[in-house]
Amino acid sequence: MSNQTGSLVFVGTGILLGGHITSRARNYIENADIVFMSVSSGIMETWIGEMNSDVRSLQTHYQEGIPRTETYKAMISAILHELELGKNVCCALYGHPGIFAYVSHKAIELARNKGYPAHMEPGISAEDCLVADLGIDPGKYGCQQYEATQFMMYQRTIDNSAYLILWQIGVAGDVTLKNFASKEAHKKILVELLSKSYPLDHEIIIYEAKSLPIDDVRIETIKLSELPEASFKDFSTLVVPPFRELELNTRVNRRLSEISI
Repeated sequence: MSNQTGSLVFVGTGILLGGHITSRARNYIENADIVFMSVSSGIMETWIGEMNSDVRSLQTHYQEGIPRTETYKAMISAILHELELGKNVCCALYGHPGIFAYVSHKAIELARNKGYPAHMEPGISAEDCLVADLGIDPGKYGCQQYEATQFMMYQRTIDNSAYLILWQIGVAGDVTLKNFASKEAHKKILVELLSKSYPLDHEIIIYEAKSLPIDDVRIETIKLSELPEASFKDFSTLVVPPFRELELNTRVNRRLSEISI
């Protein structure tokens, strides 16, 4: 057992303000010595600030022109500093604290290496909202998911009989990690990659979950060829529906049938 005083927990606030947070996450926020937060809006920051007397935003570390790798290091340093002072630290992150969240995984790893108890509490993610809003069942055709820039940078084999989901499409192709939006030229490269597996007139979906009850969900259908000119936010998601039918593997199916006899 650890003999260190202090603890670290990352919790998810969910996507919809006030509607997605779990009772466990709220309890950790309310009882922590200090709460760090990185959420979607000032309204959500105010809401979390009402749960604890010492709440600090991590958003102040983001600045145009500074690589996000450096931003993340600064966030982790701030979190671990308070932990090493013996405080029970809670970090509240928008959505699920473990999805597209380098800070949470690295901070927990470093805290554990130093002997501090550290863990993560799940939250409702953008993927959960996407499945509900678009009526998609990932188990029906299968589903491939990638961060958009990573998808562009590495060799990937697309199964165009399944759904393809590309996260953070608004910054797709920005390898500098300094900007909050990528250029039309970046999107054209993405179209080139996708056009090897889909026709240019294939319909794709731009999706944005709503974070406030007064917001509207964005579900915009466009053609693949129209992607470079479309408007995106940094958290926009691209959903590419299946293009071809599932193809039966007759050899494997015959073997499975023989075993079942």
